[in-house]
Amino acid sequence: MSFETTPDIGVLQDYVQSVGLDLGELRKIEKFSGGQSNPTFKLTTSEGTFVLRRQPLGKLLKSAHAVDREYRIIAALQTTAVPVPRAIHLCSDPQVIGSQFYLMSFIDGDIYWDASLKKLGTDNAARATIYDQMNLALSELHQVNPEKVGLSDFGKPGNYFARQLDRWTKQYYASKTEENSDADQLIQWLNENLVPDDGKTAIVHGDFRLDNMVFDNNTHSLIAILDWELSTLGHPYADLAYQCMQLRLPANMGNVPGLGGVNRAELGIMSEKEYLEKYCERMGIADIPNWQFYIVFSFFRLFSIVQGVVKRAKDGNASNPKALELEALLKPLSQLALSATKEGN
Repeated sequence: MSFETTPDIGVLQDYVQSVGLDLGELRKIEKFSGGQSNPTFKLTTSEGTFVLRRQPLGKLLKSAHAVDREYRIIAALQTTAVPVPRAIHLCSDPQVIGSQFYLMSFIDGDIYWDASLKKLGTDNAARATIYDQMNLALSELHQVNPEKVGLSDFGKPGNYFARQLDRWTKQYYASKTEENSDADQLIQWLNENLVPDDGKTAIVHGDFRLDNMVFDNNTHSLIAILDWELSTLGHPYADLAYQCMQLRLPANMGNVPGLGGVNRAELGIMSEKEYLEKYCERMGIADIPNWQFYIVFSFFRLFSIVQGVVKRAKDGNASNPKALELEALLKPLSQLALSATKEGN
C-alpha cells in the first residue's frame, strides 16, 4: 500500500455508518497540502465538510504519529477557552483504512506560513492581533488544569526537560542520515546545562507555531489550534521557547521562515522581550529564569524533528513529497542552535 493512498470512499462510508455517525453521504476526499507528519484529508459530504487525520503508512518511530493521543486532547479541551476543532470520532482499528485515524470538524479560516505575515500587507493592527492571540491562547492552554479535563495521566510529572532531552537525542540518532559534529556538541551542551526541575507542569501543545493555527478571516482572532500530535503533560516554557525559537529563524530559511533579521516594530509584531512579558503578565509570574537553555533545547528539538522527516523521506514514507528538501536545513539549524549556546558569553 502506498504511503499517499487516499482512504477508499466506499470503505469509509460503510465504516461511518456502522458506528452511527451522521455525517451524510460522503462525496469527495482530498488530501491537504503542507505538513510533514500525519496525512490529513478534507471530507466533503451531503451534510458539510469534515477532516480525517490518519497515521502514516510504513514503519514508524516509537511513540511518533500518535493520532489517538491527538484525538484525546482535542476532545478533552472542548469545554475550555483553548480553541480546538470539534472532536467527532476515533478509529483505533488499523484494518479499516490501513492505519488509525480520527474525524474532526473542518474549521474554515486563514492559515499563515510566513512569520512576517506578508499576506496582510500594511495591516499592522491585524499582525499585532494575530501574535497577541497566539500569546493569549498559549497562556490559556497552560492554565488548564489537566485533572479537571481528564488528562491527569497524559504524561509523566516532573523532570520534563531531562526526559525530553533523552527522547529527542535517541530519536535523532535513530533517524540520523549523515554525520554532524554540531549536533554532537549541542547534545553535550544541553546535558551539561540541563536546568533543575522546578515542579511546573501544564498541558503543552508540543508544536506551537503559526502554521498550526487557524484565524478568522475578518477579525483575525484565533479560532482553532491544530496538530496536537506531540502534546503531553510537560513544562509550559517548552511551548513558549519553541515558538520564540522559530521566530528567530532567518526569514529566508526555506520551509520554515522566521523573523530573523526582520524589523518587527515596522510590522507591528511584538519583540521577543515583549512577547515574554505579555505571557508572564497573563500567567501571573515575574520572569523566566534560564531562558537560554529553553531556547537552545527548542532548536535541538526542531533539528531532531526535521531529521526524522528527512529519514522518512529517504525511506519513502514522508507525507509531503517535498520533505527531502528539508535535508538542506539540518546544518543551518544545528549551527543556529550552537550560536544560541554562546549568547551572553
